[in-house]
Amino acid sequence: MSARSDHHQTVPLSVLLKRELASEKVEKPEISHGQANQSKKGEDFTLVKTECQRVLGDDVTTYHVFGLFDGHNGSAAAIYSKENLLANVLGAIPPDLNRDEWIAALPRALVAGFVKTDKDLQERARTSGTTVTFVLIEGLFVTVASVGDSRCILESSEGEIYYLSADHRLETNEEERKRIIASGGEVGRLNTGGGTQIGPLRCWPGGLCLSRSIGDMDVGEYIVPVPHVKQVKLSSSGGRLVISSDGVWDALSAETAFECCRGMPPDAAASQIVKEAVGFKGLRDDTTCIVIDLQPPEKPSPPLPAPPRKQGMKVFKSMFKKKSSEPSSVSEKEYSEPDAVEELVEEESANLSERLDTKYPICNMFKLFICAICQVEMKPGEGVSIHSGTENTKKIRPWDGPFLCSSCQEKKEAMEGRRTFGGIF
Repeated sequence: MSARSDHHQTVPLSVLLKRELASEKVEKPEISHGQANQSKKGEDFTLVKTECQRVLGDDVTTYHVFGLFDGHNGSAAAIYSKENLLANVLGAIPPDLNRDEWIAALPRALVAGFVKTDKDLQERARTSGTTVTFVLIEGLFVTVASVGDSRCILESSEGEIYYLSADHRLETNEEERKRIIASGGEVGRLNTGGGTQIGPLRCWPGGLCLSRSIGDMDVGEYIVPVPHVKQVKLSSSGGRLVISSDGVWDALSAETAFECCRGMPPDAAASQIVKEAVGFKGLRDDTTCIVIDLQPPEKPSPPLPAPPRKQGMKVFKSMFKKKSSEPSSVSEKEYSEPDAVEELVEEESANLSERLDTKYPICNMFKLFICAICQVEMKPGEGVSIHSGTENTKKIRPWDGPFLCSSCQEKKEAMEGRRTFGGIF
């Protein structure tokens, strides 16, 4: 026995039991949330849907949805996205997936849902636009999709800060500037005449200072709706999410936002963050904040103490009582599960042929003759491969999908700068 222990260290039974309990907590964290807003333009909107249910055979799973829509040039795009984005995302997920498959399908479905929402909005000839930060939580899996400059930031229970969204401001994102220029757009500051340039970097035509949004059909197809997507898995000890519009992040750092509301419940925390942001720079823009706490389920109340027994019994039990200095205590600590955030997926390319590629791990679940974006059914031979017109080195076979309908293929080509600006779908 001692010879075996040199090669295979035994895990204490107590640790195995703790691991089982921990795995149960992963499935059912307790979620609480709060939000706050101070409005100047009336163009910020939020979406909160908790305890949404999915039926899986005889079982039911729940997920939660939080969205922040910061409109510009009017509120129509923000309102439309709030009302339609979730349905478009869910519509891009194949039915009858199990829990793990559903979570794995979210990144691709979010890309399709964002592009479809933008395409449908432009068909209505709406010229306003909106940033979007969209969060889906299933158990301890958190998936975030974002376009624009609102942000979702996570503080784990260990105090580490994670940025779950991307900043698509042209002023700070060099890769997006290069993409727009390569597609035929122009990036520069506002010219007031006489060679004087002022303000942040903008995309021309249109003059928008963001490189990605939903809507904005009047500023060119260089402004794309393809979101940055990040998916993480929290440890069983949970964490806190803060979703805020740029009215907060223009005034506060992530560290300041978390620090100013330390120990507060979510509703009070959201109010405090907004108060700090407005107090720092004044109410210059709509300032909105959503705070979400993911916590382990509350432990059941400890049992009542047993009635006192005879002294002889106490002495007998004390012989088997574990002391803190015994090796078993050290072993338990050694085998304790680490509390860390596991980063699963991060995708940021604006190229749909990369984001909807067949190498996607569950591509076989996506029907061959369904448009990968708008989900319209197509007859064999009608669809256009997502790889059509790309510099893909692999040989494209007739059955290599995913496929797009002709309308969504036009949208793809426009976003890649391969179609004259100004067309309406």
